[in-house]
Amino acid sequence: MQKKKPTVLAYYFPNWHVDPQNEEWHGPGWTEWEVLKYARPRFEGHKQPKVPLRGYEDESDPKVMAKKIDDAVDHGVDGFIFDWYWFNDGGYRLRCIDEGFLGAENCEKAKFAVMWCNHNAMYAHPTGKHGCCATLKSGDLTVQAFYEGTEHCIKNYFPKKNYLRNKDGKLYFSFYFPGRLIENFGGKEGARIVIEDFRRRVREAGLGEVDLNAIFEAIPGFHEDVDAACDLMREIGFDSFSTHGLAVEDDLPFPHRDFRTSMKANIAMFDDFTKKSKLPFNIHLYQGRDSSPRVTPSESYGEFGFPFDRIITNNTPELFRELCEAGKKFYYEKGTGEYITIYSWNEWTEGGCLEPDTEYGYGYLDAIKSVFGE
Repeated sequence: MQKKKPTVLAYYFPNWHVDPQNEEWHGPGWTEWEVLKYARPRFEGHKQPKVPLRGYEDESDPKVMAKKIDDAVDHGVDGFIFDWYWFNDGGYRLRCIDEGFLGAENCEKAKFAVMWCNHNAMYAHPTGKHGCCATLKSGDLTVQAFYEGTEHCIKNYFPKKNYLRNKDGKLYFSFYFPGRLIENFGGKEGARIVIEDFRRRVREAGLGEVDLNAIFEAIPGFHEDVDAACDLMREIGFDSFSTHGLAVEDDLPFPHRDFRTSMKANIAMFDDFTKKSKLPFNIHLYQGRDSSPRVTPSESYGEFGFPFDRIITNNTPELFRELCEAGKKFYYEKGTGEYITIYSWNEWTEGGCLEPDTEYGYGYLDAIKSVFGE
């Protein structure tokens, strides 16, 4: 039997609109576009700042989001997995999805889902060596906050016709730090009870079942004992795995690495993570990495930890197309998941960005279309 065509999904980073919490931290009218505008080159040939082809648009505007939806679907990207934030005092950066995406007249043209980014809100807009990435707000959750956040999804997202469901009709719902749920809810049994209550509420709302997804490299004990880590995720109720990060290549020279090297490591991750996961694993492609805009422009660029990361160079649309071809080939030959995820639609200040810019135009989207757009 011919395997079903993969569903291609781009992670979407929502910090390009005015949010009340950001205004409290950074001042009136602030968005992360301000960080991008003041980025600077860190070595000869370093291409910064990046400039969006359409300018510095407001993603909470439904008309702006409608253009993004058209760009995605017309180029073989079936939808978005939104980075999604909910803390103990409520939601953060939600106007992008709640007003922009869901308000777009062509919203149902694209699939969508959420990945709950239950990590700390960090000061990296931009940051320097000292006080690097100070915690602005903890990602730790109370049971009540988990309830309120999931209720927001049950009422506002899951009933939508275009919310992402797998082949069995289960709603895709991902956690960036799944192990943090164990820490927050009093251990493995506490996490299992809270997750099962979430599933019960989804069923009672008449919405069916949940495909609960864990970000693979963030599960506790992953580096020490992969088998035990996967067993732990299954025990507390997770159904599938994805990934969001890059292959680790700490032995490469600083501050940059060639995309050809990173691409080989990314391809090796397909096979490695698929074998280790023991659950359906979604293949992941990354388009680039350059978090240097999140470093204060006047600071030297050294090996001081995030956001002073290695910068991927030579990540041309032509090479990215080769990576897409490799991902597609693996999906049909060995893949166990239904989805192919891409980092990222628009993480401009961290260097993963499919959106058109003034250098390559629609080059990355054209690469996806040539591979997945049939």
